[in-house]
Formats: sequence, structure tokens, C-alpha cells
Amino acid sequence: MKIICIGRNYAEHARELNNPVPTAAPVVFMKPPSALLVNEKPFYYPDFTNDLHHELEIVLKICKNGKSVQPEFASGYYEEVGLGIDFTARDIQDELKKKGHPWEIAKGFDNSAVLGKFVPLEKVTNEGNIEFQLKKNGEVVQHGNTRDLLFTFDQLIVYVSKYFKLLQGDLIFTGTPAGVGPVQPGDLLEGFIFTKDGKTEQLLTCEVK
Repeated sequence: MKIICIGRNYAEHARELNNPVPTAAPVVFMKPPSALLVNEKPFYYPDFTNDLHHELEIVLKICKNGKSVQPEFASGYYEEVGLGIDFTARDIQDELKKKGHPWEIAKGFDNSAVLGKFVPLEKVTNEGNIEFQLKKNGEVVQHGNTRDLLFTFDQLIVYVSKYFKLLQGDLIFTGTPAGVGPVQPGDLLEGFIFTKDGKTEQLLTCEVK
């Protein structure tokens, strides 16, 4: 099982961190399986960072194997969408970026990929218009919609599968909207998705300890 992550896939998020907005191709990085945190288990604030940030993302679960997927078949590689949090040690990431080094220790540390529940695609309006939000201690801190993605779900499937064979059960974290920010021990993070009937459904809960 692979955890494939997409960086800077919402223009406003790229700008809020003073990063260039990608145009030619997605920004791709990976997290190891040990990064997964599931079943609403608490997240323990790591001792190697003083600036841990939440990044809420729509997550695709790959439903079949595929290599070099063609655009007309890309939508057949996912049937469910979920919510995940890409925890980022921002202070470490900033230092790595200054040196031109990879981001792995800032992004791929243990339990840094929080994974909530999944819902079938039929439950949302369509993959190009999924509204979602993150609440921190009851207050909305991130609110996004997949219509603002720089690279759509299908485009991500096509691009990623050129380099990595997609396997059933692989996860793609599709990018975070603007509003990322710090968390502290004691914070409660809750992720919601808007269903096609206009209601919200909570898919993710994570307590920071």
C-alpha cells in the first residue's frame, strides 16, 4: 500500500505559503505506510517540531491495479472519497526547502497521515464539486471545494500512474486548500464533507495529545 500525496494543488494554499503555483505538472511526494493513523486514534504531538500544521485533504482510495492509465479510463480507478489530514512539521519543512532537500522527515513521520472514513462517489455531487471543511475546536479553519483543484482527480491518476503502478488500496491525498495552520496538544480536529443533499457528514475525528 502506497500513500501518494499531492502538494500545492490549490492555488490559494500555494500562495499562503509563498510557494510557486504549479502549472506543468503536479507536485508529488510520498508517505510510508507507518504514517497512517486510522480508527480515530489520538495523534501525539512529536517532540522534534515546534510548528506542527494541519492540512485537510480529499483522499482517493484506488480500487484496482493500473499502470500508465489513459485519461478516458482514469475515473474507473476510484469509487470512494474520504478525508485525511497531512500533518506537516512546518519548521522542519522550511529548513529543508532552504537547503533544497527532500521533505520526507517533515511530512512522512509516524502517524502523519490521518485517515478518516470513506463514502461512495454517489453520495457527493460529483468529483469536480466536492465541498469539505475542517473544524479545530469547533471553529471552521479550512473550507475547500474540488472545483478549485489545479489538477483534477483524473489528471492525478494519469500522471501518478506513469511513474508508480497503482495498486488496489493505494491512497492519494489530493492536496489541501488554504487555511492550514498550527495545532497544539488538546486540539480537536473534525473533518466534514458536504453530501449532494446539502448536508454535512463527519468523516474524520482526530484529537491531538
